[in-house]
This record gives sequence, structure tokens and C-alpha cells, in this order.
Amino acid sequence: MSRKATITQKEIVNAAFKITRKEGFEQITSRKLAAQAGCSTQPIFRIYENMDALKIDVYNKAAAYYEDYYNDSAKTHDTPFVDLGLAYIGFAQKYPHLFRLLFLSEKDKDTKSMYDLVNGSAENVVKEISKAQSMGVKNAQQLFMQMWVFIHGAGCMAVTGDFDLDEAASVEMLESAYKAFSL
Repeated sequence: MSRKATITQKEIVNAAFKITRKEGFEQITSRKLAAQAGCSTQPIFRIYENMDALKIDVYNKAAAYYEDYYNDSAKTHDTPFVDLGLAYIGFAQKYPHLFRLLFLSEKDKDTKSMYDLVNGSAENVVKEISKAQSMGVKNAQQLFMQMWVFIHGAGCMAVTGDFDLDEAASVEMLESAYKAFSL
């Protein structure tokens, strides 16, 4: 009679997610993961053939976590792309390892594009582009691309510790960029 599995795939993913959030996915070892999950390494290798397979599930959990983070963030600014930028930069500041996994890793068939992650299931980018168009911006998609390069750069700077502006200064910077790019 075989033993009943005592650890689930979900528990392993949750444990790997915790490690990723604190230290980065690259720091996961089977022993560290087993310790975090409270099991031996055997169930991990029974469920996952290799770390790449685990990484896909952790990536998908991180993508859902980002979408929840964005959905829960305040949307109080009239200027298009400001709330989108604040959430993105805030996520980078608060969760640098998850930001690296989602937005600074090579893309492949199992990952989403940066646009798809930011757009989310609620079509956040589409809404912001429409908002800019309704404010008279002629080429709102191009404006989004310019803003996105700027916002992504700020997010990267936040991950490295080079972006230390508070929210008010960030809003001022994003609004200023929007005005400059929409000329």
C-alpha cells in the first residue's frame, strides 16, 4: 500500500513563491524549498520534474499577485498613465524580486509579455489609452509607449535602489513626463 501524499502542488508553489518574494527565484534549491514547505525533497521531485517546471507555476502566481496589487492600488489621478505608473513603481519598490521575475526576465512560450502583464484582465492599458484619447491626445498609443519606457525605467531604478522619490514627487514626475510627451 502506497503512502498518501502529504504535500500538495499548491503548497510547494506557495513555499517557492515565499522564497522568491524574499530572495528571488534563483535562490531556490530543493533543500531550501523542502524546508520552507515542511517536507522532504521527495514530494517536490514527484510533483516537479525540474526547477523550470516549478518556475512556470511561481511565475503565474507572481503574475496574479501583480494583477491583484494593481487592482488594489488607488486610482485617483486624472492624468492618464499616472496611476498605472505609480502602481508599477510601487510594486518594484515593495517586491523587487517579483518585479525581476515578471518584468526583467527573458520571455518564452510560458510567460506573458510586459504589456499583457500590465494590461491585465481588466485591460488597464487600453483604458488609459482611451482616457488619453478622450483628453484630446491624437496618438495615444505612441504616448503610452513613451510613458511606458519612462515608467519601466523608473521601476528598474526602484529595484536597484536608485529611485527613492515619495509618491508626491513621483506623481509630479509622471505628470510632467505626460505633458512633455503629449506635445
